[in-house]
Amino acid sequence: MVFKFLQRHVSVFFYGASLAILLLFIEWLEWRLIVVDNTLELYAGAIAILFTGLGIWLANQLTRTRINTVVVEKQVLQTSHFILNETEVARLRLSKRELEVLQLMAEGLSNLQIADQLFISLNTVKTHSSKIFEKLEVQRRTQAVEIGRKLNIIF
Repeated sequence: MVFKFLQRHVSVFFYGASLAILLLFIEWLEWRLIVVDNTLELYAGAIAILFTGLGIWLANQLTRTRINTVVVEKQVLQTSHFILNETEVARLRLSKRELEVLQLMAEGLSNLQIADQLFISLNTVKTHSSKIFEKLEVQRRTQAVEIGRKLNIIF
């Protein structure tokens, strides 16, 4: 039954298949001619689309809000009365003025405010600060204050 159906409609099948192949060939030729004739425009359009996408991605990266919360837990030393650790002061060879500068740093004063309060120049405060950092072997004011409090040389 199927065989008879195929025998009767073989010519219709081949005719339809040949039309489909011809149509595909014509479409391929048309595409090829469009691409060959308009190569510059196609490349420019592709580059424009690429850079538009890159620009959108970069804008999203740059305007994205970044909230990084860092929780730092430190031990807080609380004493009801402060006793200066004279042995640590002697070991570190800190002068009385350097102790005053370190204490004012611990109170949160800037170099200019320290200079005004101690009636010394700003350069002198900077010199004392650098000597304090050197003697305590630290890089920042917060580190110096932390070590000073641990060693009981400031309150």
